[in-house]
Amino acid sequence: MIKILLAEDDNSMREYLARALEKVGYHVTAVDCGTAALPLLESETFDLLLTDIVMPEMDGIELAQRAGRIAPDMRVMFITGFAAVALKGGITHPNAKVLSKPFHLRDLVLEVDRIFGLGSIAEGDL
Repeated sequence: MIKILLAEDDNSMREYLARALEKVGYHVTAVDCGTAALPLLESETFDLLLTDIVMPEMDGIELAQRAGRIAPDMRVMFITGFAAVALKGGITHPNAKVLSKPFHLRDLVLEVDRIFGLGSIAEGDL
């Protein structure tokens, strides 16, 4: 089973995204900030880091950079309302994707499926 670490500071968005991804078969561990994600990255293996960019304590870009040192093969997807800023900021993770808010859950799941080379398992589910 593909394991996703979700870092999103907005409680309702975090729960919404986690439920949608779990509904289509992904295993999701969700945290509210980057500093909560780091110990999990050091103790568990994840296939994807799905992170908001703008978060308190540690932003998603710094989290992805640190995650890249801990788990260099892990893929990264940023979810943000500030995509242009993120791209100008020089996202340096080689496998990073950016999904701009607002987005439909189907778009998120399709993009995650694409990252792992899966046919869409979500088309009729969301």
